[in-house]
Amino acid sequence: MNRLRHIIEWNVFGVCTWLGEKMGIATSTIRKYFIYISFLTMGSPLIIYFFVAFWMNVRQYIWFRKRNPLRY
Repeated sequence: MNRLRHIIEWNVFGVCTWLGEKMGIATSTIRKYFIYISFLTMGSPLIIYFFVAFWMNVRQYIWFRKRNPLRY
């Protein structure tokens, strides 16, 4: 079960995990409220979710480029 959970977290960008670590809230609580809000608003929080996922990937790429000056 933990292996499946780990695979799912890595494949869905880890936004809820990142947000939970930043805010000090349990990841499962954030996921639960995200699902509830998505049902109530007919999926509009998905736009915010994908934006944050995109921003996390861009930020990671920029941070990696700054860390490694030998890379072209």
